[in-house]
Amino acid sequence: MLTGKTALVTGSTSGIGLGIARALATHGANIILNGFGDVEAAKREFVDLDCELGYHPADMGAPSQIADMIAYAESTLGPVDILVNNAGIQHVSPVEDFPVEKWDAILAINLTSAFHTTRLTLAGMKSRGWGRIINVASTHGLVASANKSAYVASKHGLVGFTKSVALEAATTGVTVNAICPGWVLTPLVQKQVDARAAADGVSDAEAKRRLLAEKQPSLQFTTTAQLGELAVFLCTPAADNIRGAAFNVDGGWAAQ
Repeated sequence: MLTGKTALVTGSTSGIGLGIARALATHGANIILNGFGDVEAAKREFVDLDCELGYHPADMGAPSQIADMIAYAESTLGPVDILVNNAGIQHVSPVEDFPVEKWDAILAINLTSAFHTTRLTLAGMKSRGWGRIINVASTHGLVASANKSAYVASKHGLVGFTKSVALEAATTGVTVNAICPGWVLTPLVQKQVDARAAADGVSDAEAKRRLLAEKQPSLQFTTTAQLGELAVFLCTPAADNIRGAAFNVDGGWAAQ
């Protein structure tokens, strides 16, 4: 279905980004990976798939490196047809104590990087008559939590950015949408589970239940494979007229 398409997925050496990249590759796309995780381990996730694979280590907080990454993608696998803006970081603190440098970094990586990748690829997608931009926001792009002001601001901003660019591309073959995951059991979230288990003196299973119970009514983690299949769906003809949507995949979190 996506054979011959080039997909660039930022923050894709682990977690959600890797899951989305693998799903796109399963359906035929060639993949440019990006991120600071274990690159060789990430690449091994694709050994059973018939796809071309590239990697660029761009720091998504550095506009010049983002431009280098886009140029690398185009010279290696061809123009970017599918752009998945997934890179993100987090810091938890009350706003009056929030480190200024953390605020700036979160906004740069979670939000501004999507502006740079989009501005550098959208015109080409329009000229070729087809493209998909998928922004991985968060349930925190739809609702808030305390002590996460920068993250919530960045993800709300990413949802707004998605809507605006979708309108600009509304009469073209390029669609722009957002995916808003709730709790996903990535390596980073497992660290939070481990910390809770140690602090509360409970099992891994109980720590997971307590974490989910605070926000996610289904008491189930969303999987990276589920998010990957949603991204694939957004690349199908069935999604041609889905524009500016924000899909919350959060076990009922935002429905409360």
